[in-house]
Amino acid sequence: YVAAVYEHESILSPSPAALVERRSALELMGRNLDIYEQQVLAAARQGAQIIVFPEDGIHGFNFTRSSIYPYLDFVPHSHSGKWNPCREPYLFNDTEVVQRLSCMALKNKIFLVANLGTKQPCERTDPRCPADGRYQFNTNVAFAADGTLLATYRKHNLYFEYAFDTPPEPDYAFFDTPFAGKFGMFTCFDILFFEPAVNLIRQYNLKQIVYPTAWMNQLPLLSAVEFQQAFATAFNVNILAANIHHPTLGMTGSGIYTPVKSFIYHNMESYGGKLIVAEIPVITTGYKTNLEETPGRVSEKGKEQSPPSFNAEMMYDNFTFVPVWGEKGELQVCANTLCCYLNYQRAVLTDELYALGVFDGLHTVHGTYYVQACALVKCGGLSFSTCGQEVTDATALIDFQLWGNMSTPYIFPLLLTSGITLDFADHMGWKNNHYFLSKNRTSSGLLTAALYGRWYEKD
Repeated sequence: YVAAVYEHESILSPSPAALVERRSALELMGRNLDIYEQQVLAAARQGAQIIVFPEDGIHGFNFTRSSIYPYLDFVPHSHSGKWNPCREPYLFNDTEVVQRLSCMALKNKIFLVANLGTKQPCERTDPRCPADGRYQFNTNVAFAADGTLLATYRKHNLYFEYAFDTPPEPDYAFFDTPFAGKFGMFTCFDILFFEPAVNLIRQYNLKQIVYPTAWMNQLPLLSAVEFQQAFATAFNVNILAANIHHPTLGMTGSGIYTPVKSFIYHNMESYGGKLIVAEIPVITTGYKTNLEETPGRVSEKGKEQSPPSFNAEMMYDNFTFVPVWGEKGELQVCANTLCCYLNYQRAVLTDELYALGVFDGLHTVHGTYYVQACALVKCGGLSFSTCGQEVTDATALIDFQLWGNMSTPYIFPLLLTSGITLDFADHMGWKNNHYFLSKNRTSSGLLTAALYGRWYEKD
């Protein structure tokens, strides 16, 4: 099928904390919706059957609970009837944004997914009802090609979004299409958690995902395109990921991903939006991994010669590293119950320092979640203290096999190369209770090769 995602540079309110009338809120959102309209038309002309827009793309961000209120539409959540906002605009009040989105889908005969703020009055008898008598949700809406509202999803894992409420129960949102079957739906930070993202995919055996996001890149392990690809690979799904474009905030990185191929956009240099259109195969089969013989364990001899281990902070976590010296070798590094192993060979020795790092523990900054990671990374400079820094360029071509005795089945294989480009492993999978990733000859200099494990039960 042909899919489209749009990385949108939102027109933002100059003072999001100020209280404004609904009229001026609609005026600002209208300017973003005008751009959406042009992009839906452009995508439809290129044959796209579905288009996805980013999180916060219509209203922007940095609101307070009260200042976002005029920007919120009313969207019935568990609507029993089929509602077509474009054809039935008078059914509910405060649905101007939803109406416009519905009409874009209808006019261009395209499935459309977008993100907006919504409100829902609640009863004082509801123990969870906020003091102001209403819920405010970060919401995705999906429309059919005739403009019908098919599904809504209220973001569950909020990322410092004080204007919004967490829904009482996680939503498991999906909708059906004639061209690719069911699509599941979740938002941004949700991708790192079991509920509802992983549970949704497992329960409903979903193979296509739409994913609006407003992601601030964090190298070396959580760049948007890097993790989006890893997720598609780990769960054997297609992902249509639309990110916002604000390079000054570190926000860029969208794409259309299959488990073995990606069409991505990552641009920190220039401004303006970007439409990606690609044809991808419908995934129908179950989860397959490409298994092969892994190398034996690191020999005792290799251990004796292991270089010194050191600690450095990476992604706000205290990683234990060993330097990757010389043109080839076998290394291991352990922390808690996790041991990581690396066999490597370099074509040419460059004056770049690489290190093999391990972390097995609770990540506690910007969210709390348990990580088991084995990571081969390029350091920021030549001293140990620079390992774990954000690096965007590299020249070293390294053949490697990386493996670890992970305790969780949820492993995201990361492979990032110079200039924030993606590469794909030659082989990966489980063997003898170890997960491994191997690659001969990356397409360009290696930035990160990692096994990023999420041990959800220990969150």
